[in-house]
Amino acid sequence: MRLIVARCEVRYTGRLNAVLPNALRLIMIKSDGSVMVHADTGGYKPQNWMTPPTVIEESEGRMVVRKLKGDDRLDIEISEIVSDVTHDMGEAAALEKDGVERDLQELLAEQPHWCGEGLRLVRREWPTDIGPVDLMCRDADDEWIAVEVKRVATIEAVEQLTRYLERIRQDPAMGACRGVLAAQTIKPQARTLAESRGIACVEVDLAVLRGEREPELTLFA
Repeated sequence: MRLIVARCEVRYTGRLNAVLPNALRLIMIKSDGSVMVHADTGGYKPQNWMTPPTVIEESEGRMVVRKLKGDDRLDIEISEIVSDVTHDMGEAAALEKDGVERDLQELLAEQPHWCGEGLRLVRREWPTDIGPVDLMCRDADDEWIAVEVKRVATIEAVEQLTRYLERIRQDPAMGACRGVLAAQTIKPQARTLAESRGIACVEVDLAVLRGEREPELTLFA
């Protein structure tokens, strides 16, 4: 990972145009091609970023980051470098799911219909270049469905599934892939964000999946 603290101006062009005026910022460049521009405010979110795969070109006082596909581009004009260091992070271990999430994923893989009527499992841990999707399924119409499984689904879970869908849809054969967020509990804010992005939300009961009790019946008048 390369960390650059520099006084710079950042221009983003692509789906929209945005300019960060000249100021002291942290530029974070990861080995997978991710580039993030941070200020000393704003919490964990970068002010601008580019997801991989990217092409990074450097010249005196300038860095250009382009998406490998598409027109998205970051132009970083550097007027002063305070620090420029690179760290070897080694082989990063995959994020380990807790026991409940592992159980949920295994049980939903065996019973994918709980994530949507007519779903059938194609593969667990479907690989993408930014991490594996928990379950990749197809529905009754043979359309692709990506399922992310959480114990408690927050806004970050929605963002994670959104990133996966962006990667998956780059394959023309999977351009219509839809997302499902499956969890024991889905936070209201996460549900609102998911629904605004066309992601379905499903709350599942671990005891029902294990066959330890019957699902609750819904009565219709």
